[in-house]
Amino acid sequence: QVQLVESGGGLVQPGGSLRVSCSVSGIRFRIDDMGWYRQAPGKERELVAIITIDGSTQYADVVKGRFAISRDNAKNTVYLQMNSLKPEDTAVYYCNARRLDFPRYDYWGQGTQVTVSS
Repeated sequence: QVQLVESGGGLVQPGGSLRVSCSVSGIRFRIDDMGWYRQAPGKERELVAIITIDGSTQYADVVKGRFAISRDNAKNTVYLQMNSLKPEDTAVYYCNARRLDFPRYDYWGQGTQVTVSS
């Protein structure tokens, strides 16, 4: 059974930092892309950052220069370092793991709450 377990969310003041992690277990085939998405109340889920198997990254414009995504392929773990956090970063952050070749898959974590507030 595939599981994505996120950790590291919480409450932080504006301007602060937080790192969230996501560990994937039960995967038999290589994970191609690992990513973070977020969903704020009343809004659609949106892409935050993606990292490919070879380390290429993509960020949403609103987090460029503040967030950094990384992964440990040996541990099937992806990290999101969030700096200079703003109240508008408040959301549930979801981890995603997907494989683009056969056998394709697309798995999601349960989400971790990140709240930026003074």
